[in-house]
Amino acid sequence: MLTAINPKLPMRNKAITRNFYINQLGFQEWGSADFDGYLMVQKDSIEIHFFEFATLDSVENYSGVYIRVQDIETVYKNFLNNGVAIHPNGPLEIKPWGQKEFSILDPDYNLLTFGQSL
Repeated sequence: MLTAINPKLPMRNKAITRNFYINQLGFQEWGSADFDGYLMVQKDSIEIHFFEFATLDSVENYSGVYIRVQDIETVYKNFLNNGVAIHPNGPLEIKPWGQKEFSILDPDYNLLTFGQSL
């Protein structure tokens, strides 16, 4: 039986990634050990892992995750208040497939799309 999925995304610099997810998105570091080249963060019931890829060409990074949320307007406003840039092609809007969504890019251009069912 499957119980959870925890995406693993590339990061070039652990300190920058940690700062973005903790200070701008409101995640907490997860786990009791600080592993070299690896980072785990969590918020509410989701967990994202990162592996070091120092030579990543961020413009060529096509990694991404879709995160389902409740009260998407509050999540959106909190991100804006924390200085998070919304993806130019991903403003908060209702999509034809019945989701209200918005997207952001992290420092390594991992695409994070947040969605709520209507």
